[in-house]
Amino acid sequence: MADLPRHLDPRTLASLDGLKLRARKIVEGYMAGLHRSPLRGFSVEFSEHRDYTAGDDTRYLDWKLFARTDKFYVKQYEDETNLICYLVLDVSASMGYQGPQAAFSKLEYVRCLAAALSWLVLGQQDAVALATVSDRVDELVRPASHASQWDVLLELLERTAEAGETGIGEALHDLAERFSRRGIVFIFSDLLSDPKDVLAGLRHLAHRRHDVVVLEVLDPAELEFPFQHFTQFEGMEQEGTLLADPHAIRQAYLAELARGRTELKEGLRQLGMDLFHVRTDQPLDRVLRDLLASRRNRVGVS
Repeated sequence: MADLPRHLDPRTLASLDGLKLRARKIVEGYMAGLHRSPLRGFSVEFSEHRDYTAGDDTRYLDWKLFARTDKFYVKQYEDETNLICYLVLDVSASMGYQGPQAAFSKLEYVRCLAAALSWLVLGQQDAVALATVSDRVDELVRPASHASQWDVLLELLERTAEAGETGIGEALHDLAERFSRRGIVFIFSDLLSDPKDVLAGLRHLAHRRHDVVVLEVLDPAELEFPFQHFTQFEGMEQEGTLLADPHAIRQAYLAELARGRTELKEGLRQLGMDLFHVRTDQPLDRVLRDLLASRRNRVGVS
């Protein structure tokens, strides 16, 4: 893939005033060069087979079933216009972290990504809902597909501040009961919670037959621990402060981070859920492009 235009770099994007303008720039960057519907296949979910009839789109023929039965069957998919896209944003205090080289905090980064994604979904006349969560469900905007829904979502995104303790697993249990209609659930979080609790909440969503996509969003400094000199580390969720030599704790920190991430990755694999590792120094339109391309590939739509 060719390098993206420089104006889409997160640091330049951060200089733009307002979430609406940032979201539009992200979508413009994403749409550049596309010659077909950007969300084609985004909401497609396999339902059942039916007999092939003249005029059916041959792209949806099930050739494996033909090889077994010597008859043509077409894969039927649920109506794309019935899609509900649920956006779940972790707004716990840890999401406010912004490393020394980062243009955005984790929360501001996911705000921009959620705003851009919701605009695309609403643009194809599908419904979008938005929940902000910490160790509970803080606020919930019910799904709607009318154009003014974007303004409602932006209003919540812009006024939401990071607060509260991490405990997204419990919040996911609550949302699994509140999301009454099946849909695709995008979860934006640093996932700095007990992996077992997170996986239990995700399992509840899977039990309700939702299609779940998890975006693990971390600051480069959290992944690389680049600190060189004695540093006072401040707990963002009431853990106090620690003055430490980074060289003395770096190995233990990275090992513990890797352990938790590996446990989550394996658990999500077993649940059949998509997991995307996102760094806040990645251009947001590239993240959006990779995310939606992966969804199209998953359902086999070119």
